[in-house]
Amino acid sequence: MTARTTRTLAAALSLAAALAISGCSSDSGSSSDSGAGAGAGAPAAEKPKLSVSGAFMPEPVNDKMAGGFMVIKNDSKTADKLVSATSALSDDLQIHETKDQKMQQVPSMDVPANGELRLERGANHIMFMGLKQKPKVGDKITVELRFEKADPVKVELDVKERTYQAQHATAH
Repeated sequence: MTARTTRTLAAALSLAAALAISGCSSDSGSSSDSGAGAGAGAPAAEKPKLSVSGAFMPEPVNDKMAGGFMVIKNDSKTADKLVSATSALSDDLQIHETKDQKMQQVPSMDVPANGELRLERGANHIMFMGLKQKPKVGDKITVELRFEKADPVKVELDVKERTYQAQHATAH
């Protein structure tokens, strides 16, 4: 009976911690609809529904570094964060933001509820440091994206020409 009480207490504390964390992180989002807040009775177990499109890597100039670009779409009411990425191509993948034309590593990036995170040239991206080999045009690089709430997502980046520019669809 004490083991059951301990498990129940541990589950309650985990739930309280998750709610406290989600309450803190909701401040960073710029939501214009304050009617359906995350803490207003939302199920704690609801995971964001994420998908990835347009994933590519320009052919790197050398084996020192490369960039990864894509659009991560969130089709749920639950915001999430991209917290890391892994790949067999490099043991050091970093999440980078670009501000004032300067790149800097950040611990995570927001994937807004019912929105998207765009990883694009000259903007936010994934940086592969110290490549194990230099990919060529036509290769496919597998990357696993890890999120704060959603399950990991495996993505194949098509290696494109160095001058390739993605054509993301906008409102039609």
